[in-house]
Amino acid sequence: MAYRSGKAELPGGADRSLDLVTAGQCWHWFDRPRAAAEAFRLIRPGGRIVIAHFDWLPFPGNVVAATENLILRHNPAWTMGGGTGLYPGWFADLAGAGFDGIESFSFDHRQSYSHEAWRGRIQASAAIKASLKDGEVAQFDMELADLLVTGFPEDPLTVPHRIWAVSGVKPGG
Repeated sequence: MAYRSGKAELPGGADRSLDLVTAGQCWHWFDRPRAAAEAFRLIRPGGRIVIAHFDWLPFPGNVVAATENLILRHNPAWTMGGGTGLYPGWFADLAGAGFDGIESFSFDHRQSYSHEAWRGRIQASAAIKASLKDGEVAQFDMELADLLVTGFPEDPLTVPHRIWAVSGVKPGG
């Protein structure tokens, strides 16, 4: 068995050379129709693509909703908040590329984070470290630490998440 990685929209490789293409926690960053078409080209008939995502869920009053509100105060241009962990557009990506047998599944999970781990997870998100200057990141982190101590003192936190995946099969196998 061989493992390869590459740019989703132009991965290289021979037509019909793979049994499986996976994308975990990244499909939203790609030119999705192009990535799906390339996966279709690379997969052998009967082969499969699997796209999976792990999302926090911002329910009213929970730590995720409060954190997203804080993110928006520091980064008003951020557009990825308020998610449900479901991605109906990804069905169209796979169908448009020619995949059959498209199915999805999801389940909810309560993930534990220490206050420090939650702050690290949030800093690592595109909304903070990839978007703000160092001093702004430090200010955000200080405010998030205060938010956690005052509004969500339980440590570890229990944070609701949804695991969602969609899969398709290349016809002809």
